[in-house]
Amino acid sequence: MAGACNAGGHALRRAVGDLVGVLRARRSDRLFVSPAVGAVVESLVQAWRQVRIELLVPLLRAAVATCVVLSVVVLADKVFLGVVSSAVKVLRRRPARLYRCDPVVEDEEAGSASFPMVLVQIPMYNEKEVYQLSIGAACRLTWPADRLVVQVLDDSTDAVVKELVKEECEKWGKKGINVKYETRKDRAGYKAGNLKEGMRHGYVQGCEFVAMFDADFQPAPDFLVRTVPFLVHNPGLALVQARWEFVNANDCLLTRMQEMSMDYHFKVEQEAGYSLCNFFGYNGTAGVWRRQAIDESGGWEDRTTAEDMDLALRAGLLGWEFVYVGSIKVKSELPSTLKAYRSQQHRWSCGPALLFKKMFWEILSAKKVSAWKKLYVIYDFFIARRIASTFFTFFFFSVLLPLSVFFPELQIPLWQLIFIPTAITLLNSVGTPRSIHLIILWVLFENVMALHRFKAMLIGFLEAGRANEWIVTQKLGDVQKLKSIVRVTKSCRFKDRFHCLELLIGMFLLISACYDYLYRDDNFYIFVMPQSIMYFAIGFEFMGVSVPS
Repeated sequence: MAGACNAGGHALRRAVGDLVGVLRARRSDRLFVSPAVGAVVESLVQAWRQVRIELLVPLLRAAVATCVVLSVVVLADKVFLGVVSSAVKVLRRRPARLYRCDPVVEDEEAGSASFPMVLVQIPMYNEKEVYQLSIGAACRLTWPADRLVVQVLDDSTDAVVKELVKEECEKWGKKGINVKYETRKDRAGYKAGNLKEGMRHGYVQGCEFVAMFDADFQPAPDFLVRTVPFLVHNPGLALVQARWEFVNANDCLLTRMQEMSMDYHFKVEQEAGYSLCNFFGYNGTAGVWRRQAIDESGGWEDRTTAEDMDLALRAGLLGWEFVYVGSIKVKSELPSTLKAYRSQQHRWSCGPALLFKKMFWEILSAKKVSAWKKLYVIYDFFIARRIASTFFTFFFFSVLLPLSVFFPELQIPLWQLIFIPTAITLLNSVGTPRSIHLIILWVLFENVMALHRFKAMLIGFLEAGRANEWIVTQKLGDVQKLKSIVRVTKSCRFKDRFHCLELLIGMFLLISACYDYLYRDDNFYIFVMPQSIMYFAIGFEFMGVSVPS
């Protein structure tokens, strides 16, 4: 087997040698090239061999060793989080058993004044498809009307949309709901700037707690009844985070893939972080904050596109605790178009990278948190879960593995190629058992998206031009119910479905897979060819819902 691999691996060099032989054979009759050209070709071949042996092979071997270490780091993190999450379920360490959360009841003397004032913020930007859903859900929340303020923060630039949102707020105002429709002159700071501006209004100062929902989120009427008591009875808690539930998970393959990733995030990562050190990254919506914690932490910052994580990290370093209640679910919408999903993932990868760069020393020097919490934040929350995982997923499967086809000197351990990725995949699949049959497609999809996330992560670290780019994720709302989501809309132009980087890497993978099949006996093409197909599928945007511009 080894002999066959070596023989196949030297096929390309033999072909070059045959070419040089032809040149030499024809030198005498001068029918092909002159001796000088043959000497140049031979010197180039010798130079390539030297560069290959002395530079490329050692570098690639070092890359293999690095990927071995990173794969172990990622697997250990997945196992660790999985064990913690499982232990929480087995030991029944539910938030209701760890924290007092008795329902807030109306006092006979105080009346509704026994309920704390709650501010509900809904930031939006040209949300024509979903604004009625979010505003309606917020106004239907079960809470005394005189103790609730619904604040719609409209950054819309479309005059028609602004008028529709304003009319919706006025409609609910006539029904007795205290709805505040707020706008501002520009979109400075994007969502963070919008929320910061909303907190400056005088009526906010009388609100003890702040619930936040993005424009596509629809909380159940009992959301405040189930979340606010945690904050009322536990002064050390700053945040109650609920779980997301997706109304469009079955729309297409793209939304099914996202559901698998998001379910793992909420069922494992968020629950483990809360259980380990009462800290996790705020998801930016479907949560309730103690306003005091927001003020003490310095309020909203627009220095990165991860304003939610920024606030949570600053509050956590001040000693505030968070609680994640997975039994409370809030309906939301997953991006149905690949364009929307790519822009969302760019923001979610670029923002944390830039935030880690800006706050690394602040985390190390924090005096109000334990060394264990600092270690968790730096190593698990940032390095293992975001940096190491993203780099390993992209570099190993999309760069190193196909390159090894052309370098038989490289030896990739079987356990790194098969066993570790399989274990990581199975650990990720526990969040969505109903989609276990899609696990291979999910792995291929995540490997391709790792390219996009890695690029965004580099932009964040380097603070490049798109480091603070904010593109609002497109929502479709009821549009999908009115149009077929199976057929590709003809109005979608071809140039808008053409992603060069994915297509280039897909072509590289295809070439390496074909070469491996023809000249090698290690069967790497079994891993590389499907990945190439997925790169082409995403490069030509043959995934997700296509809608008119």
